[in-house]
Amino acid sequence: MKKSDFIANRLREIFLNGYWIANTNYRDQLEEITWQQAIHQVENLNTIAALTYHINYYLLGLLHVFNGGPLEIKDQYSYNLPPIYSEADWKKLVNDFLTNASVFAITVEKMPDEKLDEIFVTEKYGTHLRNIEAVIEHSYYHLGQIVLIKKLILAAGK
Repeated sequence: MKKSDFIANRLREIFLNGYWIANTNYRDQLEEITWQQAIHQVENLNTIAALTYHINYYLLGLLHVFNGGPLEIKDQYSYNLPPIYSEADWKKLVNDFLTNASVFAITVEKMPDEKLDEIFVTEKYGTHLRNIEAVIEHSYYHLGQIVLIKKLILAAGK
């Protein structure tokens, strides 16, 4: 199996249909959440909607680079979630996120393995592989937060 196939499968596992590591994935968690739950603030934690936007922001930013564009994302903007006023707003965010996650996995899958070892933008950002691995690690971290926040919201009867 090519390295890019293996990594693409890991991406699909966390975002779309896997249960191997976390026994859940983003699709399963997000599709069960109402828009009110998604924007519900639990103490000083990020909302589920904000975390969804945050991960999607990085997926889009890396996809832009993978498709030949410049690196334009900045950490300071990664939580600039537009307001969510309805179920339709929430569903759009979730659908956009899941579509971008799928495109991200397909893009990685199509990468020649040699591309994975190439520098990502500049040397300070490491290789393409390192950045893709960072997406996986970062996404598991926030998936865990989403699961815990969801449990707190449900326990509060929201």
